[in-house]
Amino acid sequence: MLDDHLTLAIVDDHPVVIEGLKAVLKERAYINTLSFTAGKAFIDFIKEHTVDFVLLDVMLPDISGIDLCREITGIAPDTIVLGLSNQAERSIILQMLHNGASGYLLKNASAEELLGCIEEAQAGKIVFSNEVKTIMAKPSRFDLRGMPSLTRREKEILRLIADGKTSQQIAAVLFLSVFTIETHRRNIFQKLQVKNVAELVKVAAGNGLL
Repeated sequence: MLDDHLTLAIVDDHPVVIEGLKAVLKERAYINTLSFTAGKAFIDFIKEHTVDFVLLDVMLPDISGIDLCREITGIAPDTIVLGLSNQAERSIILQMLHNGASGYLLKNASAEELLGCIEEAQAGKIVFSNEVKTIMAKPSRFDLRGMPSLTRREKEILRLIADGKTSQQIAAVLFLSVFTIETHRRNIFQKLQVKNVAELVKVAAGNGLL
């Protein structure tokens, strides 16, 4: 059972999601629910007020929820943060946990899952919705050998590729030959085990390389 008069903040930029969560949380009369549609507004609030619990979206208009999670737990280490998102990438879930989250739920979780996870997290447990449990049970391509390290130049070229620039354009920007850029490009693709730019951007973004 949760403590009486629990203050819970929803940080999500979708009003429909906020209203749906509020409707579910009404089942627990002792939960006082607040809502914020931007991360910075919530940071300003939590610096002056105590919040027991946060349901935090990963995608916000002004700041990454992953970065915001780290800020929240730095400012208010006793505040429990649960990621609540449509983002089902295992790497994103791990980053949220690394930054202090006590669990992660997908937005398709049932009301019973949500309320159960809140109560379990309040009891000190790390919690996941059922679908997230399945995701976490599957090893990623980097679990056994770890995320490969990229050189400073490779990271620079990776960011330019993600920006949509061609090898010729990157060569002009960095004052390097097209051959050198193509060599770096092949190395990056090989290290990250991807076959095309779309997959490259997805893997790089999901693992904090962009």
